[in-house]
Amino acid sequence: MKTDKNTNRLIIVFALMLGLILSCSDEFLEVPPTGVLADAQVSTADGIDGLLIGAYSMLNGALTGNRGSTPNNWLTGSILGGDANKGTDPGDGANLATFQRFQADATFAEINELWNARYEGVNRCNVVLRTVEENLDALTTEKATSVRAQARMLRGHFYFDLKKQFNNIVVFDENVPTEEIPEIPNNGDAWAQIEADFQFAYDNLSVQTDAGRVNKWAAAAYMGKAKLYQGKYAEAKEWFDDFIANGVNYNGEKFALLPSYPEIFNAENDNHNETIMDVESSNATGSVRNANWFDDLNYPYLTGVEGPGDCCGFFQPSFELANSFRTTAEGLPLLDKSYRDPENELVTDMGIASTEAFTPDSGPLDPRIDFSVGRRDIPYLGWKPHPGQAWIRVQSYGGPYSPKKFVYYAGQDGSFTDTSSWTRGYATMNYPIIRYADVLLMAAEAEIEAGSLEQARTYVNMVRERAANSEFWIKNDDGSDAANYVIAEYPESQFATPESAREAVYFERKLELSGEGHRFFDLVRWGIADQEINEYLDYEVQYLQSAYSGAQFTPGKDEYRAIPQTQLDLQPGVLTQNPGY
Repeated sequence: MKTDKNTNRLIIVFALMLGLILSCSDEFLEVPPTGVLADAQVSTADGIDGLLIGAYSMLNGALTGNRGSTPNNWLTGSILGGDANKGTDPGDGANLATFQRFQADATFAEINELWNARYEGVNRCNVVLRTVEENLDALTTEKATSVRAQARMLRGHFYFDLKKQFNNIVVFDENVPTEEIPEIPNNGDAWAQIEADFQFAYDNLSVQTDAGRVNKWAAAAYMGKAKLYQGKYAEAKEWFDDFIANGVNYNGEKFALLPSYPEIFNAENDNHNETIMDVESSNATGSVRNANWFDDLNYPYLTGVEGPGDCCGFFQPSFELANSFRTTAEGLPLLDKSYRDPENELVTDMGIASTEAFTPDSGPLDPRIDFSVGRRDIPYLGWKPHPGQAWIRVQSYGGPYSPKKFVYYAGQDGSFTDTSSWTRGYATMNYPIIRYADVLLMAAEAEIEAGSLEQARTYVNMVRERAANSEFWIKNDDGSDAANYVIAEYPESQFATPESAREAVYFERKLELSGEGHRFFDLVRWGIADQEINEYLDYEVQYLQSAYSGAQFTPGKDEYRAIPQTQLDLQPGVLTQNPGY
């Protein structure tokens, strides 16, 4: 949502203000807040659409200035899942080091930010729904139905994220009086509400013509995901089948894999055919909160004019993740986890200064590594080859790698970034909440449980076939491949049994979606978080002792975050804490 592409979205700043004005609290119930909009201002068709855009604006989580409410879940989804570590140095964001070691308690501020931001999204959706019912004479029947359906789709998303983060959550809809909400315990049937919202959106949404707005096919994909999280595989398969066969985007075009993997994360190619639902962003709006505020710390450190952002070195990809891109000579992943064996580990510049000679790894690698992980001497988004230590704040603490997926290209500096704040690190590529490859891999899971192993293999190989398109691999200046890229599709033998098929699908999600905030939640819903995460922590600590010393995942506790202590204090005797905290 750049100003030169979607000017109609510039009202997001107004929407943020409007949504905050309408937020509910005891003070607002007792004292009319300064600057509140009159009923007449929100009782028109334009006013109601402004309220709706205010609800959309909460997709980017911009409620506070901190990192707990990020829409891409780089803390709770990627760092906890082993895609990356906190990075930077021990002192910067020290509380996040506690978090990545699974030692954060209910007082952890970022968790309260997450809770507040998602419930602000729920509240804004409920305000929209109530306002529609109170002003039906201002809307056509078609418009009223569309607004309701969009608001419920968004509410389903906010509740889904709360459910996977906290599990035991408070559930209410627009019909619950505001004064009764503080008395609702956190044991509601969230899945019933989520499914009802997605079903209503699917039944009542048309194909939107505005990029960034949800449509019925986003509801279908998200419903399939909700079913999958509950283990309702047969129902999930039905939804995915419908979506894959019939789903179209805002242009009326079929959803599809992009030919080029890196174009998914290129701001100049936003609103493409792989995007099903996303967080839109823009620049030059007067507020960097409309850009990717949530990634402004996650750029290589002190790059100067020769690199992006110039701050701050957070969110460094892990050793374990980078090694996962190792392939056999035939181009298949090392599903037996032998990528952790010394003979298969990637050669890195750990401990080697940028001024010293270094020879990059020459072994076979999945080409997606160099779209996902910034590493020494590999071209970095048109800037220059990654110099290694010179772009790493403290290599002994965060490791040798930099993030790459949501970093902007050299030619986009100042045009697809917002430079109005303290750092150049406010990029404006949209963040995909759900994209087509994600759906294909979820559909593959459902097919396995239905006994359709060959169909599952077809879906997984579609994703791998795209990655194998050598035209779009990272190249050196002379046109040669930047590394020894070797990737192949899975043979029938890998999908001969449900067990081996699951193994392939689980690993493909790790590779394809790395750094996008999915990994931890996948491990939890698969029931393998305890084994996978503790193995990861044991592996990573040998390289990053100070970052991971004492880290341990505790089953029965760490699958979900603590209910924030602030919320427990606000609703004593109403909310109950999650097990283990």
